[in-house]
Amino acid sequence: MTEAHAIAGVPMRWVGPLRISGNVADTETQVPLATYESPLWPSVGRGAKVSRLAEKGIVATLVDERMTRSVLVEATDAQTALTAARTIEARIDELREVVRGCSRFAELIGIRHEINANLLFIRFEFSTGDASGHNMATLASDALLARLLQTVPGISYGSISGNYCTDKKATAINGILGRGKNVVTELLVPRDVVADVLHTTAAKIVELNIRKNLLGTLLAGGIRSANAHYANMLLAFYLATGQDAANIIEGSQGVVMAEDRDGDLYFACTLPNLIVGTVGNGKGLGFVETNLTRLGCRAEGAPGENARRLAVLAAATVLCGELSLLAAQTNPGELMRAHVQLERDNKTAKVGV
Repeated sequence: MTEAHAIAGVPMRWVGPLRISGNVADTETQVPLATYESPLWPSVGRGAKVSRLAEKGIVATLVDERMTRSVLVEATDAQTALTAARTIEARIDELREVVRGCSRFAELIGIRHEINANLLFIRFEFSTGDASGHNMATLASDALLARLLQTVPGISYGSISGNYCTDKKATAINGILGRGKNVVTELLVPRDVVADVLHTTAAKIVELNIRKNLLGTLLAGGIRSANAHYANMLLAFYLATGQDAANIIEGSQGVVMAEDRDGDLYFACTLPNLIVGTVGNGKGLGFVETNLTRLGCRAEGAPGENARRLAVLAAATVLCGELSLLAAQTNPGELMRAHVQLERDNKTAKVGV
């Protein structure tokens, strides 16, 4: 193997199993996490244990899915830009046919726009089957832009990407409109499980979520986000399943909700920007193929089913890690003690890659 084609090895372990139900999957499965932060494995494992002790497990609801690409055109003035925007949106059926000529799986499902001075930003929204859809959306947008420049008067080329998508950046528009899979995960934890497994109370977790995740993030200037560490679980899951790891930037946007229900804990994580796929770049590596197969994401079925399953498994994994960390942080010193102990143990542990 040449240096140019070397593969960087990241320690990986299977964690769980976690229990999940909902409108996409009803299963109990372990999940692979590739990370250098070894305490993440037992932390997510604790959340997974909680999911098995809850009546319905983690209920994962796929709310929406779309991949986006925004193009930028320059108009002669703002009025021309507005006329162009209205013309483009009225021609969506014609533009859908353009997209169908580019791909067997891409489908144009929406068009949005923003006008700033004489600049028109056009955000195309696509369904992309089992692919995460970056390249598919760009290819389709390239063809759409060419058609528009030929047939819409008063506009000229600006860029194939106008940053109104928005790709690999934390923005309000992605948090509001979504990019990728929008998944909500919910878990109702009995009070005895909160005490025995999480070593805390529902009231303490609710209070910490308000003070840390909601108020702390507000004071820090967070963008459409209020969580403790979504990015940790997402990066580990993305690396283990062949995803574009830079997508954790928008993927880690999301909000945690916690309620004390007479001592039981209602805990929910919303993730509006999960960008995952089961085909495409990165999926041909041997360990990725093995992991996707073990996760049940190589099944025969309609386009998109495997990617949806992968998305809800990723979202459920995030909930497990988020719950476990917040529980630990309700107790003075617990987080650091766990890190010191687990990282010492890991120095001599054998980890499969």
